[in-house]
Amino acid sequence: MPSFRAQLNITGLKPGAAPEAVMETAAAALASSHHVEANQLDIVAGIPRITLRFMVPDNEWSMENSQAKRAAATMRHAVEEIADAERLQVLRRQRGRWVPL
Repeated sequence: MPSFRAQLNITGLKPGAAPEAVMETAAAALASSHHVEANQLDIVAGIPRITLRFMVPDNEWSMENSQAKRAAATMRHAVEEIADAERLQVLRRQRGRWVPL
């Protein structure tokens, strides 16, 4: 099964939202339709970035990419209920490298 990463910068929290809820929400949104392999939080140029690694079922190349993009968009939508976010990026594992879609 192909492996993908969804990366999303978090620029702020909505009132009443706990910081740990961001990753929990993102993982739950992806896990509702795909297997989530891992997640991590990084600080890039002073901005928090969540990264979730997930898999999509084997299919035609373009269909796999479309599924990954839809899953990442669903994750972003869920996160934006509790946090301000920007710059969603979806990457695909290809020959040992992460390649942006």
